[in-house]
Amino acid sequence: MRSSFRTIAILAAIPIAGLAAFFLWQWIHGGELPEETYREAVESVDVGRASARPGRAEARPTFAAAPLPKVTPKKRSRAGDIVLIIDDLGFDGQPLDRLMALDPNINASILPNGTRTAEFARKLHARGFEILCHLPMEPRGGEAPGRNAILTSMTDEEIARLTRQNIEAVPYARGVNNHMGSRATSDRRVMTSVLRAMPEQLYFIDSRTASGSVAEDVARELNVPTAARHVFLDDVATEQAVRQQVRELAGAARKRGVAIGIGHPYPVTLRVLAEELPELRAQGFRLVRASEVVR
Repeated sequence: MRSSFRTIAILAAIPIAGLAAFFLWQWIHGGELPEETYREAVESVDVGRASARPGRAEARPTFAAAPLPKVTPKKRSRAGDIVLIIDDLGFDGQPLDRLMALDPNINASILPNGTRTAEFARKLHARGFEILCHLPMEPRGGEAPGRNAILTSMTDEEIARLTRQNIEAVPYARGVNNHMGSRATSDRRVMTSVLRAMPEQLYFIDSRTASGSVAEDVARELNVPTAARHVFLDDVATEQAVRQQVRELAGAARKRGVAIGIGHPYPVTLRVLAEELPELRAQGFRLVRASEVVR
């Protein structure tokens, strides 16, 4: 009987000792064990154990990796991007503090002929706002576009000189959009002269004050980064009308992916924006700078 137990013990010990020696050799030589070798070594231990204790074979270890649980990343709701441009800045009495309290991703378009042009540009830039030069251009209908406006009666050289002069009057300008300009932006020669005179790094936003504007088309032909306005917020400066236009802008952004809205520093416009912007953000809309959407 003792001899039988001794035999069983020896049979069980041999594969275990062999496995231990094998691992010790791998550890000393700094090698990693291939999975197949490891499987064979462990299986030999199991065989030895099984032969030493008939009828009580232990479960073999499995080397199949358990499937990882599928993790679905949280998707942030994204309804669309909105570019908001506030035009006609640069004059005494404008509620600049109320504008700056809204969102630094609002774009500020400053008239080069304003009484406080440079001051407003520096103050807004210091608060992180993107600045545009609101270039005065000739309209139809006889309205006065302001001093140093681009007129269709000018030569190409005069247009180029005034364009550069107006842009230089607005510190930190990253882009240009037209003030008025229904006649000038419909004139291909005029727009070619304006766009060629702009510094290379600037973009042009077509305010689309005329359905026949060629400004965006000419900009693309000349490889000037560009985009065009979709919605005017406050042509009718009443709370109900502005609120409706803000919602129309959101609808355009949801449909297109991005939409550009232009408004003015009217008290009613700023009040409606202060009320509507938090709701737009909650719906997944994002305010972006004009420089992010021009192409």
